[in-house]
Amino acid sequence: MHTTSATRTLAGISVPRTPLVERALDYAHERCEPYLFNHVVRSWLFAERIGQLQAIEHDAEVLAVGTLLHDITLNERFAGPRRFEVEAADLARGFATEAGVDKLRAQQVWDCVALNSTPSIGLYKEAEVSLCTIGICLDVVGLQYSSIPSSEMKAILTEFPRLGMKRKMTMCFCHIAATQPETTHDNFVRDFGERLVPGYKVAASSVDLVANAPFDE
Repeated sequence: MHTTSATRTLAGISVPRTPLVERALDYAHERCEPYLFNHVVRSWLFAERIGQLQAIEHDAEVLAVGTLLHDITLNERFAGPRRFEVEAADLARGFATEAGVDKLRAQQVWDCVALNSTPSIGLYKEAEVSLCTIGICLDVVGLQYSSIPSSEMKAILTEFPRLGMKRKMTMCFCHIAATQPETTHDNFVRDFGERLVPGYKVAASSVDLVANAPFDE
C-alpha cells in the first residue's frame, strides 16, 4: 500500500498534499468549468473522508488522482468515439504515467475513472476504486449521504458550492446522447437520451447484439 505523510486540510477534511495530488488539482482546474471542478473536488473529499471514517486502507494518491480527473471529458465538446468515462480514463492514466506513477497504480487510476458511473461494478473493486465510486455517487445521487457528518457536509458545500450542477450535468449528458448516441447504448447516459432528447435512438440494444451474433444457435 502506497502511503504519504504529507497532508493539508481542505474544507475541514485532511487530504494528501503531494506534488502528484497538487498537479492533479491543477489539471482538473484547467480542464473543468467551475461547477464541474467543484464536483470533482467534493467527490474527492467525500471519498477520502469516508475512507477515514470507515478505516479503509487505501492509496490516497491514487484515490485523489482518479476522483479529481474522473470527469475531464464531461463537457459539451465531447466527441467520442468511446463512452466519455473510457476517454477520460485514458487521459487520466496518461497523466499519471507522465507524472512518474508506476504501471499498476496508473491502471488503478484508469479503473477509478472508467468505473466511476458503474457502481454495480465499481463498489466491489479495490478500495481505491470503491471509494472513488462512493464519493462520486454521493455527490451525484446521494449515495451514503448520511456517512458524512452534517457539519462537515455543510463546510464542503460552502467551500465548493454546487453551482447548478444538476442542470449543467444534465445538459452535458443530453449533449452526449444527442451527438454521440453510439457511446450510450450500454450505460446510464441512455436514460437521459430516452427521456430528454427528442429523436434519440441508439444504434443497437443488447437484445439485438445477442440475436444477431454470427452463430446458428
